[in-house]
Amino acid sequence: MSEAFVLDAPSSVGGCSTAPVLRERGQREVFCGLTGIVWLHRKMQDAFFLVVGSRTCAHLIQSAAGVMIFAEPRFATAIMEEKDLAGLTDTNDELDRVVDRLLARRPDIRLLFLVGSCPSEVIKLDLSRAAGRLSAKHSPKVRVLNYSGSGIETTFTQGEDACLAALVPQMTEAPANAEPSLLIVGALPDVVEDQFRRLFAAMDIARVEALPARRIADLPSVGPNTRFLLAQPFLGDTGRALEDRGAVRLDALFPFGAEGTTDWLHAAAQAFGVDELKFRAVVAPGRERAARALEKVRPALEGRSIFFFPDSQLEVPLARFLSRELGMVPLEVGTPYLHRTHLAKELPLLPGATRLSEGQDVDRQLDRCRAARPDLSVCGLGLANPLEMEGLTTKWSIELVFSPAHGFDQAADLAELFARPLNRRDRLSDAIVPARPARREVAPCS
Repeated sequence: MSEAFVLDAPSSVGGCSTAPVLRERGQREVFCGLTGIVWLHRKMQDAFFLVVGSRTCAHLIQSAAGVMIFAEPRFATAIMEEKDLAGLTDTNDELDRVVDRLLARRPDIRLLFLVGSCPSEVIKLDLSRAAGRLSAKHSPKVRVLNYSGSGIETTFTQGEDACLAALVPQMTEAPANAEPSLLIVGALPDVVEDQFRRLFAAMDIARVEALPARRIADLPSVGPNTRFLLAQPFLGDTGRALEDRGAVRLDALFPFGAEGTTDWLHAAAQAFGVDELKFRAVVAPGRERAARALEKVRPALEGRSIFFFPDSQLEVPLARFLSRELGMVPLEVGTPYLHRTHLAKELPLLPGATRLSEGQDVDRQLDRCRAARPDLSVCGLGLANPLEMEGLTTKWSIELVFSPAHGFDQAADLAELFARPLNRRDRLSDAIVPARPARREVAPCS
């Protein structure tokens, strides 16, 4: 048996499982939940996201998803004008007109999300009631749902969580005697989802579905015989909503790197009674392929220190992957929210000396980062340039969410995302030759 087959059962103790957590509630530098539209619109092919908000929100979403200028967009902003906020117009009538015009122009839309950029008290509009009214008007052709992407109520990746949680009540009830099914929860790129489906099929797990589905007509049913795997650690509300419908969450590492992907697949194999030898035969090629690819990237990362600012909620599983499979040294792992239940298998695998922090007080965290002088800092766009100016090498956390990063075949690509800024820094330092002072001719003494 190759070493690549050996599964180390993750311990429930040790590492950071009982480490104290530095909780901070100060100013934070994180994108709002609207950002999730950038990857959600790619996944749900007949959905449209209508942001109800200000011109600032319209500029944000247009800038963040600027690539869509080459295609028929599947998001837009219904801009709240001053007269709307002042109560001089009936915003419900205005919204109804915008939606009617949109659906008449785009008959391909089957699922319309009304996404609030601010709380209802600010935009003077109850989007849940508006969604119910519009859904009744346009069903069965179009379903209208709503969720909040407000920066006051959500951070960065919570937009996806709120979106998927809004879909759960739309799932039909599976009967108690239904065939057991496996549900992959999280907006994975299609190519990654298909890779996982092929692996589950090779294990003879017949019924595998995904949330979100690529089309609303394919939205799966849910019931007590549904077992689900979270593909992302930030789907707390979605997980709770599925459990309220009777589904059972499978506890596993998140599928980053060879180790995490193996454990994630293994959780499903155990739940569906897959023979252990069959499981190992199925995962062995991918695991070995990932291990070989990671060995090529390891020299660039081994022994390098890394500091995570709280941003995407991917920080804990990524730190586990980087420390255990690539030899990096996590100094601080910050996360907006530390979901101990979902991270129960991840925390014991972090090095015990790692500082965990939850929430953010950005000035204090910047001071800790400057004092630590890590080789690589993972942070949002707003902090990256100032840190680079101070000589610290940075990685944009938003890129880790946009890029295909899950599974065996993406393990080395994920590692490359961290190696690239270090390689760039090394090349730049080699290219910059300190300027020598011009030799001055010395006049002979007369």
